[in-house]
Amino acid sequence: MKIFGKKMTAGLICLSLLMITLPCTGGEAESRENVNVASTEAAYKIGAGDVLDISVWKNPDLTRQVVVLPDNTIRYPLIGEIKTGGHSLAWLEKTMEMRLEKFISDPELSVSLTQINSMIIYVIGKVNGPGRFQIGQNVDVLQALAMAKGLNAFARDDEIKIFRKQGQETQIFEFDYDAVSQGENLDQNITLERGDVIVVR
Repeated sequence: MKIFGKKMTAGLICLSLLMITLPCTGGEAESRENVNVASTEAAYKIGAGDVLDISVWKNPDLTRQVVVLPDNTIRYPLIGEIKTGGHSLAWLEKTMEMRLEKFISDPELSVSLTQINSMIIYVIGKVNGPGRFQIGQNVDVLQALAMAKGLNAFARDDEIKIFRKQGQETQIFEFDYDAVSQGENLDQNITLERGDVIVVR
């Protein structure tokens, strides 16, 4: 492991974090941002702690903000408890509309994601700031390592693994820090998912 190499790549890590925080400017950039937000919400799976805005057209008394409970449910007037965990926003909209039809004629309901609180990952091992991290959408391994304050002097750059639970099985992804930070093996810099564990040896 080359400590000098880590110092040289510190700028790359900072740049990587800045890329997800700097605002876009101009009409074209704004259009791309809107498309990205829409596609992100379409693919997102609701989790405990997330905050949702729910509104029903012509029924302002049913417009409210709800928090997904630890058991992955929400509670809503007229229709009671709904199991939301692991489902998309579109699924929730359709399900709620079907249930509201018993009380409202042709309900038009919209659900939007106000706050993501369920995207938790873990970075452990030989990093400067190991721990549990709450992330947003589209955060990759390199960015997560930056959140953990980078590798420490004893870490092995090519001995990093990402563990992902899929049902009863666990997927393991390899990650070579030096290679990725130098622009190689970029396919290893995967987008993280809820519950991923990064282990630095």
